[in-house]
Amino acid sequence: MQLDRSRQASPQLYELLRRQIIALELTPGTVLSRAELAGRFGVSQTPVREALLKLAQEKLVDIYPQALTRVSLIDIASAMQAHFLRRAVELELLHELASAPSPTLIMTLQATIEQQKTALAAAQPDVFNDADMAFHRALYQHAAREALWHLVHSQSGHLDRLRRLHLPVAGKQATIIAEHELILDAIERKDAGQAGHYLRTHLSGTMAYIRQIQLDHPQWVIGQPERNPAPAL
Repeated sequence: MQLDRSRQASPQLYELLRRQIIALELTPGTVLSRAELAGRFGVSQTPVREALLKLAQEKLVDIYPQALTRVSLIDIASAMQAHFLRRAVELELLHELASAPSPTLIMTLQATIEQQKTALAAAQPDVFNDADMAFHRALYQHAAREALWHLVHSQSGHLDRLRRLHLPVAGKQATIIAEHELILDAIERKDAGQAGHYLRTHLSGTMAYIRQIQLDHPQWVIGQPERNPAPAL
């Protein structure tokens, strides 16, 4: 990938590396060389270092001074913290939006669902995931809470990687689409309570599957899930 020379290199490197980490193109434990990255993108090591430091702040890489930098293992405790934050914020947003839904919101959510259906039919998991994220981001945008999206996004790296490991499981993508449709239907009916119920169930899907993900990928996932996670009310 070529960097846009009209933009600062560091933010671009951060965005690119973060996307590759979340998509598991850079798997947990992968060693990252500043010199190799600088050579690949034709930049000095300074913007590479800045990008890696920002990723370290999000706990997506571990930096060992004078030694190495590697992609962090997926930490269940961090994922559960992010899940708690995201659920709390999105339930509040949904309650507000479903009380008086705008036609623009409805159209936006419908469009993201159609994008997911197209991506599923074409077997394009990256496109599917982008459309999935767009569905949720639309809630923040239409509630004029875009800053909260960036906050939640910055805290969700471990959770998002668990979601990517869960995504290929048979029927998972179809389930996501069905749950989005239920949420949208409740919003259209201005049923905030039902919309919240569907959202809780939707956001809990990967959390309920953590044990199996860890069994399937023991070299990538660390920590222990809660024995009795909070039920979807």
